[in-house]
Amino acid sequence: MIPKIDSDIGILAYTTNSSGCGGTIRKQKEDFNVSELITEKAHSKICSESGFAVYKLQKNGIDTTHALGEIFRKCGIRLKSLGLKDASAITEQFVFTTYKTNKHFEVNESKYNLKKVGFTDKVLSKKEMIGNHFRIKIDGASNELAKFNEFDKILNFYGYQRFGSRRPVTHLIGRSLIQKDFAGAVDLLLSFTSEYDRDENTKLRELMADKSKYSEALKIVPKGMDLEKIALKEMIDHGDPVKTLRALPLSIRRFFVQSYQSYIFNQTLSMSLDAGEELFFPQPDDVCYNKSGELGKFENDPLQRLSVPFVGYSYYKKTRFHYYIEKILRDEGITHQDFFSKEIQEISSEGGFRNSSIKCDDYKVKDNVVSFSLSRGSFATIVLREIIKPENPLTSGF
Repeated sequence: MIPKIDSDIGILAYTTNSSGCGGTIRKQKEDFNVSELITEKAHSKICSESGFAVYKLQKNGIDTTHALGEIFRKCGIRLKSLGLKDASAITEQFVFTTYKTNKHFEVNESKYNLKKVGFTDKVLSKKEMIGNHFRIKIDGASNELAKFNEFDKILNFYGYQRFGSRRPVTHLIGRSLIQKDFAGAVDLLLSFTSEYDRDENTKLRELMADKSKYSEALKIVPKGMDLEKIALKEMIDHGDPVKTLRALPLSIRRFFVQSYQSYIFNQTLSMSLDAGEELFFPQPDDVCYNKSGELGKFENDPLQRLSVPFVGYSYYKKTRFHYYIEKILRDEGITHQDFFSKEIQEISSEGGFRNSSIKCDDYKVKDNVVSFSLSRGSFATIVLREIIKPENPLTSGF
């Protein structure tokens, strides 16, 4: 039986046969550890005495965006990251300047610290991040945990945090943006309620559903709702939803659209699996990634990995997945061309491809702790979902 929140985000199946070990993750933040992995070539570049400064950011209880924002406000250093790490874990990642310098800072705060690594001659690029290593404790797991050996049979779904976890709304906001319902997007951001959310949050969102109460709501919006605070101020000032959306950080505007694309991708995998498509091994005429991460046509190379279209305005139709994607888009009431936005051009997305299955390396189990490495963009929670088979993912720490 698939939990309701899974179907809310487009995940309609399990792909492994294990009965699940049960248990809970993230009982404490120390139970969930993530370390970023970069290429050996990138490591070897970090050595010079000046250039672009590289740091290790270690954090606990704060996401990457907020940590880097605080560092900029307190120290005046603007840093970029190769990837985003959420707040519900202890994480370690590389961050760097995009300007040359010979200075280095060290920062120690309760939720994060910044340590000097070195300098590079060229700015690190996202291509140099190859993935993440995870070490996760599963409290209360049965001995089914030690028996799990199907980590090569897991589809590459987007995980719960992509959609907002307790409040799966990011893809719904993205859908409104693509449908050009900008007022609806603002309403969803402020007032969408979820059965999984906390009661106090739900009461506040019910207040924000009434436009005449925006000023009242602004006075009591908690610190964590910074996007809502921006939206309320803008709507009070001028009531223009497009201006309001454009006042949000660019990365967030784009993230909403990416979340909607992720929802369509999850549905594509679910529908293709249900129809009996081969999703773990490429077939003739498929589009594949090779061992170097380059996209190309099927060549009967065992190191090639099947990729599935990620819809955007330049969506490639000539794959066996076109039938399913077209049906999903029809049901959603959109076309792939809607991913080009004339009104808010910066959220436009051409689309691309994504691996159909997860490549899980160095998988180990010791007592109730699992460790493994995943390539960039794959979600540990999707691996854990197959191992644990939780009845309620959110109460199980997902």
